[in-house]
Amino acid sequence: MADKEFKPGISLAGAVDLTALQHQVKAEPGQAGGAPAAGGYVIDVSETNFESVVQSSATFPIVMLMWVPTDDRLFPMAQALGDAVNSMNGQLQLARVDVAKDPAIAQAFGVQGAPALFALIGGRPMPILQGVPSNEELTQITSQVLPQLVQVAAQAGVTGTAPYIEPSDGDASAQQTEPQVPAAHAEAHRLAQSGDYAGAAAAYEQVLEADPSDTLAQRERAKALLLARSANADVREVREVAAANPDDVQAQLAVADVDMIGGQIQDAFSRLLDFAGTHRADLEPVRQRLLEYFLIPDPSDERLAGARRRLATLMY
Repeated sequence: MADKEFKPGISLAGAVDLTALQHQVKAEPGQAGGAPAAGGYVIDVSETNFESVVQSSATFPIVMLMWVPTDDRLFPMAQALGDAVNSMNGQLQLARVDVAKDPAIAQAFGVQGAPALFALIGGRPMPILQGVPSNEELTQITSQVLPQLVQVAAQAGVTGTAPYIEPSDGDASAQQTEPQVPAAHAEAHRLAQSGDYAGAAAAYEQVLEADPSDTLAQRERAKALLLARSANADVREVREVAAANPDDVQAQLAVADVDMIGGQIQDAFSRLLDFAGTHRADLEPVRQRLLEYFLIPDPSDERLAGARRRLATLMY
């Protein structure tokens, strides 16, 4: 993580960047001559609502734009991203961070300059772009990368719909609103949004006691259990431990968890099925974990059928 905060108009060498100063505008976003306003599925993020945005990425995928809304060189990029995201009708959300006002957020992502673009899925950032894109690169991002992010999120079980934010006069609400959830799920959803995944899993268990056929609760409980175990795991350490202990079932379960959270669903399935094939004594904990995983993706995901067949073969 960088120690130096990004300051617009100042180069990393400390000299005044006259080019950047020439492109500064005083108009507010949405005003004439200003940056494109937030609204629809585009929100502005600050330190006050950043945590809720991260938590929401467990429900729907988010694209994070690190920018300076007074630099008119970034307006076309922000406009194109906003138009593309709004055309996708809530499949993902564009969250814009003013790195001049909130440099701590940029530092958390390892960013030292603007613009930078990240995907945020299940609380985990994935870099997309650093620097001003060419027209060709921007077209590729809006037409190919954004739809691919929706697919990656779906593979990780993140398939919710982002809330629509009504723009106000010249501005839009920067507040992150809660997606609609069934009344019976309200407490479990609140706990999950607050980061209490263990509490959310227990609350979803109560929902299922009242209605065992509630497939949404089954899925959300499985996601909460997964995040309770591994949301804060050090991915590199988990992978190193698994590589050093190939016969340790707990190490393999842990790395499968980080695969699932990262959207590498086939890797998680294959790892555990391959392990169970050569470690029959550990079949039961692997079976239980896989049955939990099977609840997370879309039921039509073709990888589920193959994994279920392999598990059934191992069992019988």
